[in-house]
Amino acid sequence: MSEIGLRFDSVAARVGEQTILRDIDFEVEAGEIVGLVGRNGVGKTTLLRLASGTLDPADGRVLLGSGEQARSVGLLSRREVARRVALVPQDMHVPFPFLVGELVLMGRAPHQSLIGLDSDQDAQRAHEALDRLGIASLENRSITTLSGGERQLVLFARALVQDPGLLQLDEPTAFLDLKHRVEVLREVRAFTDGGGAALVVSHDLSLAARSCDRVVLLGSGHIVAVGRPSEVLTPGHLREAFEIETRTFPGPDGELVVVPALDR
Repeated sequence: MSEIGLRFDSVAARVGEQTILRDIDFEVEAGEIVGLVGRNGVGKTTLLRLASGTLDPADGRVLLGSGEQARSVGLLSRREVARRVALVPQDMHVPFPFLVGELVLMGRAPHQSLIGLDSDQDAQRAHEALDRLGIASLENRSITTLSGGERQLVLFARALVQDPGLLQLDEPTAFLDLKHRVEVLREVRAFTDGGGAALVVSHDLSLAARSCDRVVLLGSGHIVAVGRPSEVLTPGHLREAFEIETRTFPGPDGELVVVPALDR
């Protein structure tokens, strides 16, 4: 795995004639987890699409790499992007009943020759990823028979064996129980400790505060604040982004807790 950062440089995005993102400037450095938070429809998933090259920016640049090694995503082939970036979606429609082991092995495809033959080492990597996530017993199950949480873990395992420098996760713990939430976040931290960069979309603000080094808070198509969780997840910033009142306080472990201020 090579060390790869990500930078949004004055990026705008449009859908049809509507501009949904504007003046987006932030970076994700190798070795850190950056959380992307905001209410529904403000452009979080769109930013992931821009970073993975499935959507072109209307203005600005999306750069992969650091310093002079940074290159525009738009100038890279799909295969080159896949060698650098792995995306873990909330869920994915799989039209064919692949076995779990087969689907995870597909993560090795960007690194294989055009013949696309799986090596014994590739198969071992896939098995180890499943084992680390506690789902090795699913290896010979059809993906169509799994629960939403199990499918999410399989997609995460596939991303890990892809050996990316940048890991993008769209609500990675949405369908997971507490045990697997901890295991996924532990693996993401191990990934960044090894030199990777991670961009994580989350609606769980308290979880983002605990697991992310920095947070990007999106408002209606623009950035409200970027910085450490304690600097960004303030009642004033959250009021601007979500249009509700919130309370923030340190939890028993000293980490930030964010709760809505419900009227009674």
